[in-house]
Amino acid sequence: MTSVFDREDILFQVVVNHEEQYSIWPDYKEIPKGWRKAGKSGFKKECLAYIEEVWTDMRPLSLRKKMDEMARQREEAANVS
Repeated sequence: MTSVFDREDILFQVVVNHEEQYSIWPDYKEIPKGWRKAGKSGFKKECLAYIEEVWTDMRPLSLRKKMDEMARQREEAANVS
């Protein structure tokens, strides 16, 4: 049996979660809890191209925030010395 995600002939929508991680989801199915529409729908190839364009930092949002905070703390420590 072929997975719906292997099909090229149905419409998908781009979805994003709270960590700003992107995926595709069949347009005719209810979006899973924890995900929301990202504003793009179309055939699989179009949706994946959109994700490649907009998802430029693969790190989860929580990790990006933690790394930014650590960099800020290092910068503040360097300015104190």
